[in-house]
Amino acid sequence: MSRRNTAKKRTIHPDAIYNSKLISMLIARILKNGKKGLAHKIIYEALDIVKDKTSTDPLQILEKAIRNTTPLVEVKARRVGGSTYQVPIEVRAYRGTNLALRWITKFASTRSGKNMATKLANEIIDASNENGNSIRKREETHRMAEANKAFAHYRY
Repeated sequence: MSRRNTAKKRTIHPDAIYNSKLISMLIARILKNGKKGLAHKIIYEALDIVKDKTSTDPLQILEKAIRNTTPLVEVKARRVGGSTYQVPIEVRAYRGTNLALRWITKFASTRSGKNMATKLANEIIDASNENGNSIRKREETHRMAEANKAFAHYRY
């Protein structure tokens, strides 16, 4: 991380099929070893599975899942006079979306199942229905922030 100047935000180009920036961000999260074609295949297959299971627009289901998973507050370690405090801070919109996508892909990959597309589809459906591991992670983050509310005055 450079101390001199901040990194510039890269523009996210929407994906080809759904014309959505959210799906482009999800593709970047799924991507492994530079195999973008495989990541595309996994995402689109997962969205097809979501469409078959819910019989609604998969993009709406994905947006609802991300909205449900996005945390409002998180804790950050702050060192004050020799001791470290977990200070609760509000999450900005872009970071919240990234955290939600990260949690959904992480818990989808740890799920038991045959292939990544079905695991991702099931995690997206669970998140949109307000259950599943990614929702539990958001609740845990909120609990941590609530427990450490006393240290809120140490904010940056």
